[in-house]
Amino acid sequence: MPLPSKIILNIEDNFENRMLIRRLLESMGYTVIEAENARQALDFLETGRPDLILMDINMPDVDGWSLARQLKQNPEIRPIPIIAITANALRGDREKTLNSGCDGYIEKPIDIDVFFDEMEKYLG
Repeated sequence: MPLPSKIILNIEDNFENRMLIRRLLESMGYTVIEAENARQALDFLETGRPDLILMDINMPDVDGWSLARQLKQNPEIRPIPIIAITANALRGDREKTLNSGCDGYIEKPIDIDVFFDEMEKYLG
């Protein structure tokens, strides 16, 4: 019997980036739930529990740093790993992202090998 698919919540406001990540994840057998902003992500998380959260940092309503801090304050959501996928690649951005509550950090444009290596850390 096949193993159940892992569920990935992808929080990304850019359509093209969402489609790229969806294609990558679905090609590996993951189930993808998409949220275009923090509100949609929070709505899903009221009842759903993904195995991993991928999150853009630069979003229009609530930035990823604030959302990561908010999610890690919730004891039910805290154990879910969060990987930031961001174009913020200046000195100190990685540390700021990890200090906000993200467990991992991937720079855009996405290097597919780095992407899957980072996912493997949290999903096996």
